[in-house]
Amino acid sequence: MRFALAVLFGSSLLAQSVPYRRILESEKEPHNWLTYSGNYNGHRHSALDRINTSNVKRLKVAWVHHAGGTESHETTPIVVDGVMFLTEGPNVVKSLDTRTGNLLWKYEKKIPEDLRLCCGRPNRGVAILDDTVYYGSIDAHLIALDARTGRLKWDVEMADYKIGYSSTVAPLAVKDKIILGVAGGEFGIRGFIDAYDAKTGKRVWRFYTIPGPGDPDFGTWDKDSWKTGSAAIWTTGSFDPESNVTIWGTGNPGPDWNGDVRLGDNLYSCSFVAVDVDTGKKKWHFQFTPHDTHDWDATQVPVLINGRFRGTPRKMVVTANRNAFYYVLDRENGKFLTGREFVRQTWAKGLDDNGRPMVIPGTEPTEAGNLVWPSLAGGTNWSSPSYSPQTNLFYVPAREQGAYYYKGEADYKPGVIFNGGGQRTKPDEVPYGAIRALEPDTGVLKWEFRTQVPVGVGVLTTRGGLLFSGTSQGDFFALDASNGQLLWRFKTNGGMNSAAMTYEVDGKQYIAMPIGRALYVFDLMEN
Repeated sequence: MRFALAVLFGSSLLAQSVPYRRILESEKEPHNWLTYSGNYNGHRHSALDRINTSNVKRLKVAWVHHAGGTESHETTPIVVDGVMFLTEGPNVVKSLDTRTGNLLWKYEKKIPEDLRLCCGRPNRGVAILDDTVYYGSIDAHLIALDARTGRLKWDVEMADYKIGYSSTVAPLAVKDKIILGVAGGEFGIRGFIDAYDAKTGKRVWRFYTIPGPGDPDFGTWDKDSWKTGSAAIWTTGSFDPESNVTIWGTGNPGPDWNGDVRLGDNLYSCSFVAVDVDTGKKKWHFQFTPHDTHDWDATQVPVLINGRFRGTPRKMVVTANRNAFYYVLDRENGKFLTGREFVRQTWAKGLDDNGRPMVIPGTEPTEAGNLVWPSLAGGTNWSSPSYSPQTNLFYVPAREQGAYYYKGEADYKPGVIFNGGGQRTKPDEVPYGAIRALEPDTGVLKWEFRTQVPVGVGVLTTRGGLLFSGTSQGDFFALDASNGQLLWRFKTNGGMNSAAMTYEVDGKQYIAMPIGRALYVFDLMEN
């Protein structure tokens, strides 16, 4: 039986490899996009400016590459010296010519017929290191492919898909390691972050996102609930080379909605965890939503900023969380600096001096249903934010919507959905969304661009003064990053679930965006 297939369609255009140093110094080659967020600090900002506020109205479709299947297209392409690498859910990796979209090679892994998933079969992208492309497969394997041919180098199992493990996250290549986590938070897994030797595929370390016996934080779980506590990792983390830590956001505790079976704060669910890249040891953690019962994962990309906080130079990590609050943390120790609402919320009076939410009594899920803002999808979701050093603003795709939360019975069975309730949106509410620009050190709103539906699309900013995002209704648009003015809009027949990226080849800048079941690539029409 054939389990995987790599097909070479043309000569590889990849001229040179991508050692760690190139990714570390990615700002020196803005024409490429070498890692998931464009750089290690999670900014999703490009220094390219050939497309800018004065000419973006001339943007047109340069080429389109159609994907097969019916899965949500959530990839962020990697671009290296005129060659693009991207994934298509559930288990396809492709290499394309960035000038034309022509297919160079395709790799496809066979999917187990008994695979069990909760939330579709997407994949969010690849990592590249030296001459190898890496991706996490939907059946929880880490795959290494030859970047020039697509041929399989090695394949290692991270965890057993039969008990609910999967992987949808784009890996992070750091030093000589490939780092990624596992999905499956609705199956009562025990989440973890793994690091693998990039050459051999041997696992170097594993950090469990649910502490076990002997850990100082083990007591935040009641009885044996830690064994099925989830805290999955399904969006890509960031890396701080100065402190040698990689920071990742963790998912909800299991089961969702019924917290009675897992009393306690449930660390390290709904948290940022900072882990030493060499050892896998935790340096610090910060929990945004202790004992979460609303499914407000903290799986947002950590954004690392060096700036001033109240007049003093500070190394910060900032985030707009799914629970409706914006946070500023000290990046060196994870301590809370400040926070505030960025969307409507009705479950907390605010944040205390340590950043812990002051929960309003009576806002937990009930059997009859309890109306709370924000909805399960959160004030924002996994969609990538952006930080522009040019404007010194943090941009977040925001969602304004409430929901009725219900509590139900929760009975764990391996490989079966482990939920303790659900949610229902308010039928007479008209939800909406916005791109919101916040001061990074305070969270104060500077401007917003409203959309008719909640925004579930990430944000890209560029030195050309632009912000790119879109909506599930099929609008792909460009705003002036300084004030939110709409400058360009492209109507499509497909929704968007990822975020745009940009690259340059042969002196021409391109904007790439997964739309529907295709990758659309735009450039400027000639005058």
